[in-house]
Amino acid sequence: MIICLVACQNQGGEQKPALAATAIEHETKFGNEYIKITIEDFNALGFEYGDSLNITFSNGFELKDLPYYNGFYVDMGEPLLVGYLGYPYIRVGYNNGEDMFVKAELSDTDTATIELAAKAKYIDIQESMDIHYSDEQGDRPDAVFANFRVVNVGNLKQNILYRSASPADNQHKRAAVTDRLAEETGIAFIINLSDNEEELEEHIAADDFDSPYFLSLYNNGKVIPLSMNMAFESEVFAQKLVAGLTAASKEEGPYLVHCVEGKDRTGFVCMVMEALAGATYEEMVADYMVTYDNYYGINQTKEPTKYRIIKERNIDVMLKYLAGFGERELASADYEYCARTYLLSIGMTESDIDALTARLVGDPT
Repeated sequence: MIICLVACQNQGGEQKPALAATAIEHETKFGNEYIKITIEDFNALGFEYGDSLNITFSNGFELKDLPYYNGFYVDMGEPLLVGYLGYPYIRVGYNNGEDMFVKAELSDTDTATIELAAKAKYIDIQESMDIHYSDEQGDRPDAVFANFRVVNVGNLKQNILYRSASPADNQHKRAAVTDRLAEETGIAFIINLSDNEEELEEHIAADDFDSPYFLSLYNNGKVIPLSMNMAFESEVFAQKLVAGLTAASKEEGPYLVHCVEGKDRTGFVCMVMEALAGATYEEMVADYMVTYDNYYGINQTKEPTKYRIIKERNIDVMLKYLAGFGERELASADYEYCARTYLLSIGMTESDIDALTARLVGDPT
């Protein structure tokens, strides 16, 4: 479809950028919609990160006053337009929320039209949340580069639970490093949150695949691929989480949990496992935020404002959801009780929860 600038004028006669009816494509893993124009071409029309936009689909569904960011800087469940580095096109959807294709009752033949609503309305959020990392290792230690670490919190057995970037998907050039660390630490079972079987086979067939330890575990049935999104309140997420944790309950550790970067999906699953093992609010927050130090150099000392904003928008949101299953305050919740109640509510059996807990928690003496 031809992309063109629509001559829209505001009351002062000034031309505003707009995108004519453009084809869309359903992105199924996260339930978003690609609008089939590249980020570069879209921005060349005059749109900028931090703008407020109006999007109208050809079936009549509208999104008004929609923020346009280069990352997911809205609360979970809120809509936004994203031009994220590496995406083939701009993408609209609900941040870790409902599938827009379903909610908007879209079809493959629908199109999208975009107009500027207000220039730079959300620029403060864009500028405060606009953080990037390099895929070149430089002088960073392997564990920092691969976001690879042991999670020794609560009553977890020492060196039983690890988290990291992907040891299979090499899009961020970390897979081989992660794989070597997984072998060195004796990882015995991997919960892969980001891929399905087909995607794993594609990673393995890639020219730059160099993860022999991962491959050996995969070939021996010691990797469970879950292909999860981050809509943690959804039934599909719950089903996949139960499948992954139930599988882990039947396998010996040490366990490695990963997605692509080892950040949010990994953060949620590790949070549940940590909580089940009696971790405190402070321990779970501290573990989650190590990722932002590893990738971006953001910690409480160097970047206290960014640290607080990221904590409040990410791990605190996850912990509020988990704490809700015990109806307690965030900092003082009994997370072990909350995690068990949550897992029972989403269909994990009590015997499997007990088995997983026994794998994770050492002798209390």
